Amino acid sequence: MATSLLLCFLVVSVLMFETERRGQLHCLEIIETHAIYATFGWIGLPNYATRPNCLVSFSVIAMSMSRGSTAELAHFVAVLNKISDQKSYFSKPSICKSRISPPSKKLCLQPAEGVGMRNTMKRRSLISSCKNSGVGGLTYKDAGVDTDAGSELVRRIAKMAPGIGGFGGHFPLGDSYLVDGTDGVGTKLKLAFETGIHETIGIDLVAMSVNDIITSGAKPLFFLDYFATSHLDVDLAEKVIKGIVDGCQQSNYALLGGETAEMPDFYADGEYDLSGFAVGIVKKDSVIDGKNIVEGDVLIGLPSSGVHSNGFSLVRRVLAHSGLSLKDELCGESITLGEALMAPTVIYVKQVLDIISKGGVKGIAHITGGGFTDNIPRVFPKGLGAAIFKNSWEVPPVFRWIQRAGGIEDAEMWRTFNMGIGMVLVASPQTSDRILAQRMNSAYCIGEVVSGEGVIYH
Repeated sequence: MATSLLLCFLVVSVLMFETERRGQLHCLEIIETHAIYATFGWIGLPNYATRPNCLVSFSVIAMSMSRGSTAELAHFVAVLNKISDQKSYFSKPSICKSRISPPSKKLCLQPAEGVGMRNTMKRRSLISSCKNSGVGGLTYKDAGVDTDAGSELVRRIAKMAPGIGGFGGHFPLGDSYLVDGTDGVGTKLKLAFETGIHETIGIDLVAMSVNDIITSGAKPLFFLDYFATSHLDVDLAEKVIKGIVDGCQQSNYALLGGETAEMPDFYADGEYDLSGFAVGIVKKDSVIDGKNIVEGDVLIGLPSSGVHSNGFSLVRRVLAHSGLSLKDELCGESITLGEALMAPTVIYVKQVLDIISKGGVKGIAHITGGGFTDNIPRVFPKGLGAAIFKNSWEVPPVFRWIQRAGGIEDAEMWRTFNMGIGMVLVASPQTSDRILAQRMNSAYCIGEVVSGEGVIYH
C-alpha cells in the first residue's frame, strides 16, 4: 500500500509540474467532498470508489496539506467514469484552493439522470479559472476588440458629422425629433451557430437598437432588419425572423420591412449576419438628455438577463481557454453555459416608458459595449461622474464564471460587460425613492452622481 501511495503521489506531482510548465494548470472548483469520500473509500466506503481511485485522491489531499495554507494548489480529483475499464478523468480549469475545505452542501458536479453513485462524475458542470493557468488577465483587446480605437473613430466621424455620439441620432421633425438607432448582435451569432439557438437572436437584434432609442425618451415607431447569408436556408431564416417579430411585439415597434441578401461564398455554410434599424419619436420639450443632472442625483439600475449582446469576442476567448463546452452546466445553476450565454437581451422599452411617464428622470444610459465605465458618463454634463456601489445588487453567476475563467481584472469586467445591470436611470433622490418603492424587485439604487469625471467603484 505504501508503495502504491508513493507512486500515486509521484504521478500527480509530475502531472502538476508539467502542466505548470506549460501554463495549463487545471483545477476543479468543487468542494473537496468527493476527494475526501474517495479516500474513505479505501477503508471500506461501499459503492463509491475503487481503491486505485482512492489512492490518487489521497495523494492529492496529502499534497495540498504539504503545500501550506497560502499556496494556490490544484486539487486534482481523479474519478472513474466507467468502473469497468478503470478510466480516470481529471477536472477542467477552476479556482485553485490552497487547503482542504470542510465538505459543502453545494456541489458543482451533478449526478446524471438515472445513474448510480459510481457515475456521479459523468456529468460535469464546472466553473473555470485561469489563475495559474497562463491564461490570466484576458482583456477585450486580447480578444480582438479595441474599444479605444472605436472611440477614436467616433471622435473623427464627429468632426465630419457634428452632433453624433449619443445613444440615438435625432432628426428634427416639427415639434418633435425622430430618434434612430442601428446595431447588430456581434459575435453572439457564433454561439447561435454552435448551440443551434436561433429563435431568440432576433430578440437580441431588436433590443440593441430600441434600447438605445429609449434613452432619449422616444416612443416606438418602426423597425427594419437586414439578414445576409451565403445560401438561404428558409427554415433557419424563419426562426431568426420569428425572433425579430417577437422583439418588435415586446417593444411595440412595427416591423415595417427588411432585406434578405443571399451572397454565395461570402459567409460560411450555415452562417448568417444580422443588422437592425429602429426609429422612434419624442417631443422636443420631452427629450431626456442629461443636461439637468447634478451632483447628488441617484443612479437606478434595471436588471439584465445576462451578457445581453456585447462582449462576446471576449466571452468566446474565455470559453476556448477554459476547456469547457457550451453543453457543460454553469456551476450552481440548472442551465448550461450555452443557455446562460444565449439568454435574450432584455427589451426595456415598456418599463422605461412607464417610469418616465411619471416624470423626474434626467438621464438614461444603455449599458452595452464599454460597460459601466464608458456608457454612464455619456449622459453626464462635463465635470460630473458616477460612484457605483458594486454590492448593491447581485452579479449574475455567468459574469463570475467569465471573470474566473479568464482571470479578468475587475476594471476590465466593468468596462466590457453590463454585470447584471442593462439600463441605468438618473434621477433626483426624491424621484428615485418613488421609482424604487414602485419597483421593489426590479430596480436597484446602484450609485450616485459625484463631482469629477469618470466612474469610481466602491
